[in-house]
Amino acid sequence: MSVLERQTRLDELKTRLRDTWMTGDYGRFSRYMERDAEAFFRRLPIKPDAQLLDVGCGAGQLSLIAARAGARVTGCDIASNWLVQARRSAAAEGLSIVFEEGDAEALPYADGTFDAVASLIAAMFAPRPERVAAELIRVCRPGGIIAMANWTGPGFVGQMFKAIAKHIAPSGMPSPVLWGDEPTVRERLGSGVATLECSLHLYELSYPFSPADVVEFFRANYGPMTRAFASIGEEAQRQLRDELTGLWSRHNRATDGTTRVDAEYLQVVAVRGNHAVN
Repeated sequence: MSVLERQTRLDELKTRLRDTWMTGDYGRFSRYMERDAEAFFRRLPIKPDAQLLDVGCGAGQLSLIAARAGARVTGCDIASNWLVQARRSAAAEGLSIVFEEGDAEALPYADGTFDAVASLIAAMFAPRPERVAAELIRVCRPGGIIAMANWTGPGFVGQMFKAIAKHIAPSGMPSPVLWGDEPTVRERLGSGVATLECSLHLYELSYPFSPADVVEFFRANYGPMTRAFASIGEEAQRQLRDELTGLWSRHNRATDGTTRVDAEYLQVVAVRGNHAVN
């Protein structure tokens, strides 16, 4: 395959990914994930006046939390429609946050711009993880913090992705949940970081409706799920809906008709070294 052909395929993949994440309503979707997003941020060793970059900020969930804590925040995402929501939310709270379009594989910032670079369940979905790792390191100043929260393969969301993958064509990119595997993370960040700590945590996915309605909520509001359903026929949609409803039901801790499921994720906290990523 020629260089031009490879670039064309990459451009097509990027377009599909951007269209996927611009589908649904991520602002509404992320409202149910606020509490543990705050818990993730509180564990990070980030000073109140730090210059922080939120990579894959979506509708601004982590950016808003960080700005409320006093950080000077920039959020970037490939989905321009969610940036509109994020700006609106920041303005409503009187928070000064810069939101702009940006690709995790080619961040539009100079080397060493930020004291902290964070990504909450976001950069893990970019198709070229080695580029993501290099960019997270590059825009962070030496001695600064690089932090991620990434779904694990064995965890609930990893199982949900596996169920979806049985019904749709391969994406042509590495599995996102490899970012939830500690040895893989250590290999990707490599010598670009001076220290690296990984720990497993549970993210409570809590909804005031039944598991079957949760599946419909994801289908309507979570871009990857919306696209997955739209790409298959009616019978396959029924099968996928039944599989996902069964998965949510088996893991549901609630007994009152609502849904509470614990989803495992890997928290990554690294200190940027003085050398470029290998």
